[in-house]
Amino acid sequence: MSELPHNVIAMIGSYVPRRCGIATFSHDLATAITEHVFQRPLSQVRDVVMIAMDDQAESYDYGPEVVVRINQHRREDYRNAAEVINNSKVNVVSLQHEYGLFGGDHGDYLFELLDRLEVPLVPTLHTILTQPSSRQLEVLRRICKQSSYVVVMADKARQILRDVYDVQEGKIRLIHHGVPDVPLGDTEPFKTRFNLSGRPTILTFGLLSPGKSIEVVLDALAKVVPDHPDLAYVVLGVTHPGVKRESGESYRISLERRAVELGIEKNVAFHNRYVSLEDLREYLQAADVYTTPYRGKEQITSGTLAYAVASGKPVVSTPYWHAEELLADGRGCLVEFGDVDGFAEAIRGLLGDIEKRERMRKAAYEYGREMIWPNVAHSYGEVYEEARRTFTETRAVASTGLKSLIRMSLPEVNLKHLRTMTDDTGMLQHSVYATPDRRHGYCSDDNARALIVVGMAWSLFQDQNVLPLMRIYLSFLHFAQVEGTGRFRNFMSYDRRWLEEDGSDDCQGRVLWALGHLIAHAPDPSAKELAESLFKRTVRNVETIQSLRSQAFAILGLHYYLREHAEDAATRAVLVKLAGRLNSSVSRSESSDWPWPEEIVTYDNGRLPQALIIAGYVLGDQAMVDHGLNLLRWLLEIQAGSNGSLSLIGNDGWYKRGGERALYDQQPLEAAALIGACKAAYRASEDAHWLAEMRRCFEWYLGRNEPGITLIDFKTRGCFDGLQAEGVNRNQGAESLLSWLLSLLIMHEMQTGDVPNVG
Repeated sequence: MSELPHNVIAMIGSYVPRRCGIATFSHDLATAITEHVFQRPLSQVRDVVMIAMDDQAESYDYGPEVVVRINQHRREDYRNAAEVINNSKVNVVSLQHEYGLFGGDHGDYLFELLDRLEVPLVPTLHTILTQPSSRQLEVLRRICKQSSYVVVMADKARQILRDVYDVQEGKIRLIHHGVPDVPLGDTEPFKTRFNLSGRPTILTFGLLSPGKSIEVVLDALAKVVPDHPDLAYVVLGVTHPGVKRESGESYRISLERRAVELGIEKNVAFHNRYVSLEDLREYLQAADVYTTPYRGKEQITSGTLAYAVASGKPVVSTPYWHAEELLADGRGCLVEFGDVDGFAEAIRGLLGDIEKRERMRKAAYEYGREMIWPNVAHSYGEVYEEARRTFTETRAVASTGLKSLIRMSLPEVNLKHLRTMTDDTGMLQHSVYATPDRRHGYCSDDNARALIVVGMAWSLFQDQNVLPLMRIYLSFLHFAQVEGTGRFRNFMSYDRRWLEEDGSDDCQGRVLWALGHLIAHAPDPSAKELAESLFKRTVRNVETIQSLRSQAFAILGLHYYLREHAEDAATRAVLVKLAGRLNSSVSRSESSDWPWPEEIVTYDNGRLPQALIIAGYVLGDQAMVDHGLNLLRWLLEIQAGSNGSLSLIGNDGWYKRGGERALYDQQPLEAAALIGACKAAYRASEDAHWLAEMRRCFEWYLGRNEPGITLIDFKTRGCFDGLQAEGVNRNQGAESLLSWLLSLLIMHEMQTGDVPNVG
């Protein structure tokens, strides 16, 4: 960021040319403040700068006022933005808040930025729910707590913030949605431009989505057209980008088909384009009636409605909250949600009664003078100035203990070597240094772990680039399943020949874990449905698994599956039985000197306490949780190195009861298992001790180990295969890489400081 003048306002939100309502609002607010408060055009001033939220891998072509871009799913971008703000001359931050604009769980990545701010925060709240989920409630409460003032656009929002979110009345400021200043004049000159001359014209505009309920107006117009055969209904706007990604233009096509079926296709025009502000003004000036048939009561803000009212348009609308306020006192007509006859009657009444229409038009226009951008800009300017005056550096700091124990400068999650190790069949097992070694082929174990990694990457970052990898790994597991038994084969040669007809119990458990994880984090129904079909065919075999580790892997998969299918009593019963068996094995072995349920401690050890903690937490069995916590404490104690480091049990001899533990070959797999167990322990107990242990285990990869050697190759983005007496094993195979990536993803997940699902 170049040097900025004093009294700089930094705005955070989506921004043009991104096509969404908040992007338009952000641009209009920035323009209005510079023109009407600073009295200079936006293009010639740096009093207002923009921190733009990106929703795609490649950023938009922004104007020069955008000084920082944040990929909404990349945590480090938020931290970088906070650093830029704190090291510049910005002295107030204006946040445009909508849950979906920001990454994480209901936008909680935003706290990576807000927790670091050293200047006052003034959010504008575009969505305020009366019945938020527990997470939505927590996120918005925390934002309000960290804010100097909170701006809302409707009086109803004041009450909701007080009653639901416990926000102090003195913090809340009501400022109307800004609108352009459109003169109140004759519609006919503007109708001529759009080939609507002489026709009564009804308008709806905005991003098209099923929630707009345009079909209700179409059904109503079928009842009105016989009396007004020259009527024109203009539906102006492109399909919402999110809707278009999910279902293409199916909603728009369904509306076009409906108009034809109703026989009113000549009366309806769908203008599928994103219009400029100047064009929008002219469309509004051409309209005789404006309509918003939205289906949701809890819409606290509608920019399109505000534009219509301020333009002096008689409005027919459903009674969502913003409409109830703006259309009170004769400024519009309210019709119940989905009431086709009500819409028909209201539209027919307005078209047939010129005097009524004119009264409503003038009342709306007069009220709209409060909302034009010059007035709104000055109101915002006053709030920002008040925030500057009253701000102190005593700010709300969330999760203080977590900040010191788990917050660290994490490497970015880079899947470069994962892609190197993956071909169109699946993930290869081994490498020669950083080059895939095709001689050893593939295994289901690694493809299952890879599926968990990309599933977690998708869940955290919503990166579309991981989805092709997800399909490859899921396809491999689909091919690995034996149709008759439901079990999975494990080893496949490079020429795609299975080297066995039935995989180990570990293979069955790991695949079940991966499928359960994908079911809980699937990016789309097709991936979820395939994972569910594979899961259901193999879950019937899970009770035959004998190995304790395999049981632990399966418990993790059952837990994830039940997060999505809590009603599945049969699968829950399998979890109860399997967890009970594992818990009994641990209970029988409990002793002060050797609590381990086997005579030798070998590999992937942390998965046993992790499974016990998660199962106990989910099933409400505190004794089971405690068994898991005690087992994890012992594992960490026996693997304590010098100077507080982690010294993992090596696979060159393991650790036999009564013997000496092997110091080498230490494997990345062990660190990953311990990190997963510490995560479960913290979320089940909320004891910050486990955060410190998690960090200690993670730093093993980065050189906090006995020889002080880093196991990560930051050029290839791979992970070395282990610590040996003479140094590192310089091969960078699948198991090591996946262990590192899973550990790194968990650390990124935990940096929000929240306690969501225990798994």
